[in-house]
Amino acid sequence: MPLVGGPTLALGAHPTLTLPDTGPWLCQPAPRCGDQTYDPLEQCCDNDTILPLNATRLCVPNCIFYPCFQHCCLESPGSQNQAVVTFKVPGMKSDCRSSPISKICAQVSL
Repeated sequence: MPLVGGPTLALGAHPTLTLPDTGPWLCQPAPRCGDQTYDPLEQCCDNDTILPLNATRLCVPNCIFYPCFQHCCLESPGSQNQAVVTFKVPGMKSDCRSSPISKICAQVSL
């Protein structure tokens, strides 16, 4: 009679070893931010600073953006100044002029 909660084995059966899921196995070097490594599933590198993926910053008053995924761009069309939040394009060195626009913020006085 097997113990309660213990393994039961049929005749000729072999126990199976199951390892706990400890997350992804590193098969390649971890990404670096400056001289530190970071976990890209939980963090990003923005201007040599490691940030959590859900970090927010203020672009201009009443205009929040996510620095892991977006840029804050100040534009000056004519005499009007406005802030534009653009998407960061993965794998590309993006800038304010070539990145797709995420949102246009209210006009600001600079």
